Amino acid sequence: MAAPIRNVGVIGAGAWGTALANAAARAGRTVFLWARNPGLVNEMRTSRRNEAHLPGVTLAATVHPTIDLAEAAACQAVLLVVPAQASRDAATLLATHLRRDTPVVTCAKGIERGTHLFMTQVIEDACPQAIPAVLSGPSFAADVAAGLPTAVTLAASDAALAESLASALGSASFRLYHSDDVRGVEIGGAAKNVLAIAAGIVAGRNLGASAGAALVARGFAELARLGRAFGARPETLTGLSGLGDLILTASTAQSRNFALGLALGRGEPAPARLAEGASTAAVLVELATQHHVEMPIAAAVDSIIAGRWDIDQAIGALLARPQKAEG
Repeated sequence: MAAPIRNVGVIGAGAWGTALANAAARAGRTVFLWARNPGLVNEMRTSRRNEAHLPGVTLAATVHPTIDLAEAAACQAVLLVVPAQASRDAATLLATHLRRDTPVVTCAKGIERGTHLFMTQVIEDACPQAIPAVLSGPSFAADVAAGLPTAVTLAASDAALAESLASALGSASFRLYHSDDVRGVEIGGAAKNVLAIAAGIVAGRNLGASAGAALVARGFAELARLGRAFGARPETLTGLSGLGDLILTASTAQSRNFALGLALGRGEPAPARLAEGASTAAVLVELATQHHVEMPIAAAVDSIIAGRWDIDQAIGALLARPQKAEG
């Protein structure tokens, strides 16, 4: 039986990394929160705040900010909390310090451009001594950091490891369901970001609640088709990391992806905040095409972001699609 997980390294001190550090501390773990910026680390050590990324939140007493990557990598489990397109570089750095068979949990939701690899595959490729896992689900950093009730999914190919990690990170306010359907969890997280941009565009154009509901329903059908092509289980796709996360991110401007779509729909400048869906749209459509999966909403988002279509063209193309049975 594996030893209980007592300490956790968190790689990346953005909003989500900081929130997860607090969540792990709330679960009784000692946490080493790594950032590459010495100024940020000093600020977090002295003020116990990360105002640049998660204002108003105080770091738990057992969260130890560090600039020493080896210190975070020496923990019994590591959370990799950097943007999807930066995950390879972070995993490559981590590989120089990580002990063999250390669980590394990706907390990014995306697909690597160029390689078409999901985040656990990026970890396998760049950090081969790690055991990859993924955490995903309907969660905003501010809610998790504040200890508001949140439920997510943690998946690893080894079901026992997934259960152990979920137990180590879970608390009264942060509930983790465990799974061994890694790809299903990753597809939900990647696809919902792109679909949330579409939902934001619908809201920004004032197309109405009926159109918004139709967009979410048909968007989920696309997500589910891609999931089935990769052998994802239905309960994963309709669970927290699939439908649950889509409902959250397609309904409020607190979601960076929805906020980007909202700005596009209104003809306003894009928000400065990173929206993972903007980087994922093209590769998601490429992946769907390779697997002969129709994802017209995702394709429309990709065409808008790439400048091939304006929003009116995208709406017209979607509404002009041939009539068909629902499915």
